Amino acid sequence: MKYKIILLLNMALLFAGCTDILDIEPNNKVVADKVLTTEEGIAMHMANLYGRLPIEDFSYAIDKGFNLGIGNTDPNNGGRAAAMYCDEAMHSEFDEWGSEGFNFWERYTDDKGLYNASVGIYTLIRDINNLLETIPTLNTSNNKKTLLEGEAAFLRAYTYFALAKRYGGVSIIKKVQVYNGDVEELKVPRSTEKDTWDFILSDCDDAIRKLSESSEDTRRANKWIALALKSRAALYAASIAKYTHEPYVGLSGPAVEQKLVGIDASEADRYYEICMQSSDEIMKSGLYGLYGAEPQSRDEAIVNYKKLFEDPNSVLNGTKEPIFIKGYTSGTQLAHNYDIWYRPNQVANGWPHPGRMNPSLDLADIYEDYTDDGQGLSKPIRTRVDNNEIFSGFDRNANYYSYPMDAPYEIFNDKDIRMWATMILPGTQWKGQKIIIQGGFIRPDGSYVFRTDASTQGKDGKTYYSFGAQDQKMYSGFSSVGGNYTRSGFLLRKFLQESKDVTSEWNKGFTDWIEFRYAEILMNYAEASIEHSSATGEQLKKGKKALNAVRKRAAHKDEIPLTIENVRKERFVEFAFENRRRWDLIRWRIFHKEYENRIKKSLVPFLDLRGETPKYIFVRMDAPGVNKHSFDYSWYYQDIPGTGSNGLVQNP
Repeated sequence: MKYKIILLLNMALLFAGCTDILDIEPNNKVVADKVLTTEEGIAMHMANLYGRLPIEDFSYAIDKGFNLGIGNTDPNNGGRAAAMYCDEAMHSEFDEWGSEGFNFWERYTDDKGLYNASVGIYTLIRDINNLLETIPTLNTSNNKKTLLEGEAAFLRAYTYFALAKRYGGVSIIKKVQVYNGDVEELKVPRSTEKDTWDFILSDCDDAIRKLSESSEDTRRANKWIALALKSRAALYAASIAKYTHEPYVGLSGPAVEQKLVGIDASEADRYYEICMQSSDEIMKSGLYGLYGAEPQSRDEAIVNYKKLFEDPNSVLNGTKEPIFIKGYTSGTQLAHNYDIWYRPNQVANGWPHPGRMNPSLDLADIYEDYTDDGQGLSKPIRTRVDNNEIFSGFDRNANYYSYPMDAPYEIFNDKDIRMWATMILPGTQWKGQKIIIQGGFIRPDGSYVFRTDASTQGKDGKTYYSFGAQDQKMYSGFSSVGGNYTRSGFLLRKFLQESKDVTSEWNKGFTDWIEFRYAEILMNYAEASIEHSSATGEQLKKGKKALNAVRKRAAHKDEIPLTIENVRKERFVEFAFENRRRWDLIRWRIFHKEYENRIKKSLVPFLDLRGETPKYIFVRMDAPGVNKHSFDYSWYYQDIPGTGSNGLVQNP
């Protein structure tokens, strides 16, 4: 099924390259006898709609739009990704910050993308509404019509979800609009934010009623996929209701007065309840589970976690973790560029711009270790014997912990396996090579070199290099030349193909993307239960069990209490680089608190040559070349374009 849908989508996109397949005359309707009269035509049309969904996956470029591929059509994109716009990561060369850099309301691809730049998100909604109105006329069975109606409801709910989390209340259009010469008749005012979220949940309910209960196909909507969307959407709405008020105290204006942004706090528990009910239905189904839920060792847990993201299709037997997958195929328009942009410099294999995704020390410090006291507390990586973990650079008077030249990664030995499976750590192996990440050295006399190409002689008479090797192709950090080297001390491992080769060319990435997975359902339930103002004892017990199940898959043996802090910490590490973190910070309304004149951090390995035997030490630093940043209140909601002509009320 995967390959058939991909083939049909490719056909649809090829047709769309010269004339939009959905713009066959007349423009206001899809003509059934030209598109939807055969099973192949229906499948091609559905593939087109699925392919245009605003999924924040490998093909989501935060500065350009959806379904583009990172740098797919614009080499100047430079491998920018959403993780670089929060505390997860930084770019190796650029200092990325701000909100999304594209106008999602009117268009969601750039003008070199797969779709014409004039095609906006409401065009996708129009096409889904066209389908809903055409389904009753199709020459197919009533059962298939019902399933198509369910799929269309899911697609529309997913699309409006992408709008609502960016704009709040939006214009809800349920039927195809027909232009009769008066543009004023086409103007639809914004609904309240509450009504918008309720509409999304209503479409989810319609999809749940009509879709198949089979979980076999993970690439087309079924009941469980619709329930997963409902769980996510309800949790988002609940957070808005509970937390939206604090940052908007003192702000006024029509959008606030008309409740186009924000939801009354009294609605929060209703949405949390919906989230728990939707999540619980999936949990009780017995169809889904955590992959490698009970590892026998940390090494096994690392292998399981890596495999889940490197090859999602290999974990679909029996109870499965992936619920909804977006497929990719190398060498087609359905391919991505994660592997070439983010692989280490040492294995660039001819690609001129590797190493662009640098996980931050901010993230690395959040991972628990296995010496925890059962509270789930994150413990910063220890670099100094005096525990004075400051960011003032190398201090020749300090006593640093030291590690062998051939195993600098021992500093992370007790850290959560998800850190090892998510990041390439200094000195670890990747694609059969030891990845050298070194920021400088400390000479025998105590002077030091940082981020400068140099060499010196150690007490053993050998020559040592500031970046760990003489040739620039033989190391992967911290050089400031060319932007191909980590400046945080870490590189991305999650998703990247280590066991299979990916050609160093555009559009060769073939790893599939998991959009919904069972771990999220568990974490959604845990969060909703602890955030609910009067959750039952049974709900809290189930929430704690869900939280700890996710941790135990990571080889933790203890059980931690169900607290808001533990849930948020767990979401940060479990969903790192799955494009969840920015939205979590936004819906919890804490982004402006987390980022107020804050600079991202790095952990720099130095080769210490002061002793008879060279050793590695690690020094905390402000990330080089990165400025202090703040999150602006206005980014909680994006501006609505064209309010002068469309008559819509602008966001505050």
